[in-house]
Amino acid sequence: MAVKVRIPTPLMKLTNNQAEVEAEGVTIEEMFNNLESQFGGIKERICEENGSPRRFINIYVNEEDIRFLDGEKTAIKDGDEVSIIPAIAGGTH
Repeated sequence: MAVKVRIPTPLMKLTNNQAEVEAEGVTIEEMFNNLESQFGGIKERICEENGSPRRFINIYVNEEDIRFLDGEKTAIKDGDEVSIIPAIAGGTH
Protein backbone atom coordinates (compact mmCIF):
# COMPACT_ATOMS: atom_id res chain seq x y z
CA MET A 1 0.00 0.00 0.00
CA ALA A 2 1.66 3.22 -1.13
CA VAL A 3 0.74 6.42 0.62
CA LYS A 4 1.98 9.97 0.09
CA VAL A 5 3.78 11.38 3.10
CA ARG A 6 4.24 15.13 3.49
CA ILE A 7 7.53 15.86 5.21
CA PRO A 8 7.98 19.05 7.30
CA THR A 9 10.85 21.34 6.35
CA PRO A 10 12.99 20.51 9.44
CA LEU A 11 13.04 16.81 8.42
CA MET A 12 13.59 17.32 4.69
CA LYS A 13 17.36 17.02 5.14
CA LEU A 14 16.69 13.33 5.91
CA THR A 15 14.63 12.84 2.72
CA ASN A 16 17.11 14.38 0.27
CA ASN A 17 15.16 17.66 0.44
CA GLN A 18 11.93 16.04 -0.74
CA ALA A 19 8.77 17.62 0.70
CA GLU A 20 6.72 14.58 -0.30
CA VAL A 21 7.75 10.93 -0.36
CA GLU A 22 5.98 7.61 -0.80
CA ALA A 23 5.90 4.94 1.87
CA GLU A 24 4.38 1.48 2.24
CA GLY A 25 2.33 0.02 5.07
CA VAL A 26 -1.18 -0.86 6.20
CA THR A 27 -0.86 1.11 9.47
CA ILE A 28 0.88 4.33 10.46
CA GLU A 29 3.33 2.23 12.48
CA GLU A 30 4.29 0.14 9.42
CA MET A 31 4.59 3.32 7.36
CA PHE A 32 7.06 4.76 9.93
CA ASN A 33 9.15 1.57 9.69
CA ASN A 34 9.13 1.82 5.89
CA LEU A 35 10.14 5.49 6.04
CA GLU A 36 13.02 4.53 8.35
CA SER A 37 14.22 1.86 5.89
CA GLN A 38 14.26 4.49 3.13
CA PHE A 39 15.53 7.46 5.14
CA GLY A 40 17.62 6.32 8.09
CA GLY A 41 17.16 8.42 11.23
CA ILE A 42 13.73 9.83 10.40
CA LYS A 43 11.73 7.55 12.72
CA GLU A 44 13.63 8.60 15.85
CA ARG A 45 12.81 12.23 15.04
CA ILE A 46 9.08 11.43 14.76
CA CYS A 47 8.51 8.59 17.25
CA GLU A 48 9.21 7.73 20.86
CA GLU A 49 11.14 4.52 21.58
CA ASN A 50 7.83 2.62 21.93
CA GLY A 51 6.84 3.61 18.38
CA SER A 52 4.17 6.16 19.24
CA PRO A 53 4.46 9.62 17.70
CA ARG A 54 6.27 12.17 19.84
CA ARG A 55 4.02 14.52 21.80
CA PHE A 56 5.03 17.54 19.73
CA ILE A 57 4.47 15.82 16.35
CA ASN A 58 0.99 15.76 14.83
CA ILE A 59 0.18 13.08 12.27
CA TYR A 60 -2.80 13.40 9.97
CA VAL A 61 -4.29 10.86 7.57
CA ASN A 62 -6.35 12.62 4.94
CA GLU A 63 -6.56 15.66 7.27
CA GLU A 64 -7.75 13.62 10.29
CA ASP A 65 -5.58 13.67 13.42
CA ILE A 66 -4.57 10.09 14.26
CA ARG A 67 -4.97 10.95 17.97
CA PHE A 68 -8.72 10.85 17.32
CA LEU A 69 -8.43 7.64 15.29
CA ASP A 70 -6.29 4.66 16.38
CA GLY A 71 -2.96 6.42 16.93
CA GLU A 72 -0.03 4.61 15.34
CA LYS A 73 -2.34 1.63 14.72
CA THR A 74 -4.51 3.77 12.38
CA ALA A 75 -5.11 1.89 9.14
CA ILE A 76 -3.95 3.46 5.91
CA LYS A 77 -4.71 2.46 2.35
CA ASP A 78 -3.30 3.00 -1.09
CA GLY A 79 -3.62 6.64 -2.12
CA ASP A 80 -4.00 8.09 1.39
CA GLU A 81 -2.11 11.25 2.27
CA VAL A 82 -0.22 11.39 5.55
CA SER A 83 1.01 14.71 6.89
CA ILE A 84 3.70 14.99 9.56
CA ILE A 85 3.38 18.37 11.26
CA PRO A 86 5.56 19.57 14.12
CA ALA A 87 3.64 21.47 16.77
CA ILE A 88 4.50 25.14 16.85
CA ALA A 89 4.99 26.85 20.17
CA GLY A 90 4.97 30.56 20.56
CA GLY A 91 3.27 33.52 22.05
CA THR A 92 4.26 36.30 24.38
CA HIS A 93 4.63 36.50 28.11
